[in-house]
Amino acid sequence: MQTHNDDPRRLGLGHVDAWVFDLDNTLYPASSSLFPQIDVRMRQFIAQRLGMELDDAYRLQKRYYREFGTTLRGLMIRHAIEPDAFLSYVHDIDCTVLDVAPRLDAALERLRGRKLIFTNGSERHAVNVLARLGITRHFEGVFDIAAAGFIPKPEPATYRLMLERHAVDPRAAAMLEDIQRNLVPAAAAGMTTVWVREDNHPDAAHEPEPVDLSHIHHITDDLTAWLEGVR
Repeated sequence: MQTHNDDPRRLGLGHVDAWVFDLDNTLYPASSSLFPQIDVRMRQFIAQRLGMELDDAYRLQKRYYREFGTTLRGLMIRHAIEPDAFLSYVHDIDCTVLDVAPRLDAALERLRGRKLIFTNGSERHAVNVLARLGITRHFEGVFDIAAAGFIPKPEPATYRLMLERHAVDPRAAAMLEDIQRNLVPAAAAGMTTVWVREDNHPDAAHEPEPVDLSHIHHITDDLTAWLEGVR
């Protein structure tokens, strides 16, 4: 297990020619005030659509997240919620709370290889976030929840579809993600995995405590610094 203080060249990243990035809480810090906006709007959507109190809506939201991978998937299966209506509502947020990221922009510029976004959110949300961070130009595509047929990470079939859709050889690819369980199928497919970990992650209380981290090749609490170490 390694941290961002180690030299990535020594750890065998020279073979990577495709970099697959998660979006939320990965390309920007989990401690920012962006994702909490989404969290609140999910709660509001559930309360309004299902006629629930906000506290009950919050408990259902997190239960579906744990059971189905995303709250949306649970709402689709259990309540026949239209996904576009949900995504449009929850991603109607203020991205200006994010700081423009010139260091990340420079690190991505130096990073050789293709770069993709793989997110359980919507493409529209990804476009907005990338634009605010100032890093849109680096990414050749977004594989979002709609492209996945609304089957979220960590479902292995979704990873296979993403790799096929974008012609990515998993043996020459790395995946960077803030939720460690979402890296299990990536490692199984042959990808190099990087866990972007933050202690005050907004979903830390709702994620199971990791027991086996053998599927994780690198760990960092500072994505930009870690990328700056890749030569």
